[in-house]
Amino acid sequence: MYSKITTGALIGIHAIPVTVEADIAAGLPAFSMVGSPGSEVRESRDRVWAALKNVGLPMPASHITINLSPADVRKEGTSYDLPIAISILQAMELLTPEETKDKLFVGELGLSGEIKPVRGVLPIVQSAREYGIKECVVPLENAPEGSVVPDVVTRGASDIMSLYNYLKGEHGVSLPVFHTDTDKLLSESKDRVTFDFSEVSGQEDAKRAALISAAGFHSLLLTGPPGAGKTMISKRIPGIMPGMSIDECLEVTAVHSVAGMLPPGKALITSRTFQNPHHTLSKAAMMGGGSKPHPGAVSLAHRSVLFLDELPEFQRDIIDSLRQPLEEHRINIQRAAYSAEYPADFLLVCAMNPCPCGYYPDRNKCTCTEPMIRKYRGKVSGPILDRIDLCVQLNAVKISDIKQSRTGSGIGSLELRKKVERARKMQEERYKGTGIRFNSDLNSSETEKYCRLGEPESEFMSDIYEKLSLSARAYHRIIRVSRTIADLDGCAEISIPHLAEAASYRPSDDYWRR
Repeated sequence: MYSKITTGALIGIHAIPVTVEADIAAGLPAFSMVGSPGSEVRESRDRVWAALKNVGLPMPASHITINLSPADVRKEGTSYDLPIAISILQAMELLTPEETKDKLFVGELGLSGEIKPVRGVLPIVQSAREYGIKECVVPLENAPEGSVVPDVVTRGASDIMSLYNYLKGEHGVSLPVFHTDTDKLLSESKDRVTFDFSEVSGQEDAKRAALISAAGFHSLLLTGPPGAGKTMISKRIPGIMPGMSIDECLEVTAVHSVAGMLPPGKALITSRTFQNPHHTLSKAAMMGGGSKPHPGAVSLAHRSVLFLDELPEFQRDIIDSLRQPLEEHRINIQRAAYSAEYPADFLLVCAMNPCPCGYYPDRNKCTCTEPMIRKYRGKVSGPILDRIDLCVQLNAVKISDIKQSRTGSGIGSLELRKKVERARKMQEERYKGTGIRFNSDLNSSETEKYCRLGEPESEFMSDIYEKLSLSARAYHRIIRVSRTIADLDGCAEISIPHLAEAASYRPSDDYWRR
């Protein structure tokens, strides 16, 4: 007796169909599994056996062979429990091929027959649609995320017995079909702001830098004493970024689904996230990977903000490892047992104190020696500083700024978002058909093409290049930032004031050597 059932295997944040084949033959009782199963998949034999027995569908005392095809793809996770159980029921002739035709199954089984949630349902349902599968049966808790994929019927099952009765067509038995109105979800989140810039007291220079950062997707570094508002400003940057498109929402939701970090019952992530990892995290937690492939913080911040507070406290090799995703917007994980690619197109925002105690140059409070300050700042490598477009020094907040903030007269996040959207619209029109989205995406040759300077502006930049001892990368970054500033002003051409403001945000070599 032979059967085959369709499920899915995750590769990065994508999935491919997997055929679960079952064969029941005469011989000594055995349960063998082939097709590159991982340890969690091999354990499924015990979960499947107990689950079927406890719902009154015991497996025969025969030789059972399960094959997971294609065999050259490593199978990880507990999502294979349900398709293995269904394939065995079909091989036992309790189900017919017609009853499981054009259906995909995914889910973990409890010993009582309960179908438990698994990670990665969204990309699996997406792959099912691409391969022409019409119906997906997933755990009830995962059904909302699967339902955002159009042209596929997503049913949620709570236990294997109700699923079996549904497949048999028992009278009055059905599984709920989930539908999600993605347009409605996007509309509801359009004007939603969790943290508002109107609550920030003073720090106008930092607010301006945050606006430029959001408009052109430029990396940002905020330095200043404790309580100056570095974290407060950083948390509000996602709120002034334009709303996500449906494609961006699906990408971000897929990453969180694969990571197992999608909130229960959440169908779609529609707002930009704010990832704030602690400085004690491991390199695998930051970049992804580990003994089993999973997305790291750089991928969870995809299309959103990655905030590194207390930047010098992070391990130096972790900070330096950000160079590749900052340039390529993706992260490649290569291990002996697997390889995976995750998206990592994030806006890097960092914050740090000017010295170990945090109060330099206020010598009334600062107790740090010059060598201590140099050592502290030296933890941030030059190559990373060279990739930071905007650097702003914050001072302690004045009492007059605090009193003014109580009146609520400060500019709000929704107003700032409108400015960002206008600047993004100019970039969209400028780069239409090129694959470039933001000014920060431009390489050196593209910068020369799209950010042309007049003769006075070119001479000004030559002086800046010599006086600040810039690298070629830093030179082009200043021009790209000035292009964003010009977009915020609605200007078609870059002028000297735009270049001067952009140059003022460059990290000073004297500051880092002090």
